[in-house]
Amino acid sequence: MISVSNAVFVDTNILISAYLNAAPRHVQALHALTSLAQQRTALWISRQVLREFAVNLTRSQPYATRPPSVRQVTAAIRYFQEHFFVADDNQDVTGHLLSLMEHITAGGKQVHDANIVAMMLANQIQRLLTFNVADFSRFAQYVTLLPIETLAPPNNAP
Repeated sequence: MISVSNAVFVDTNILISAYLNAAPRHVQALHALTSLAQQRTALWISRQVLREFAVNLTRSQPYATRPPSVRQVTAAIRYFQEHFFVADDNQDVTGHLLSLMEHITAGGKQVHDANIVAMMLANQIQRLLTFNVADFSRFAQYVTLLPIETLAPPNNAP
């Protein structure tokens, strides 16, 4: 059985890296997700993460010859919806977001990160898997950043 008490929220950059074979940290991301799934960890994403995935994958990537087709992107999103717990924005999330914005300096694009933390708080998810540790360090009193190095092989591993 999946352990919801051992849940992990997966940031968009992990999904993108796991999905794109040409991504610089593809092996790390894929291995981390596989490892967590094998441990029967509840893997969470949100509607925001799905939108960010679509935005990023439908534009040019520096390490890909061309972006995947819209059909490939939508198929990936459907797969994620079937294999991850998907959190929805609601009034509780907005309440947490407003509180975070009042207590922690977060403006502009940082509001997206604050919303992820708000989503985690609203769903009682304590751990976050991300490559952007520096972006989320301001929220360390609210969530635990899960170092991918503890779950993934080194960069140069096959």
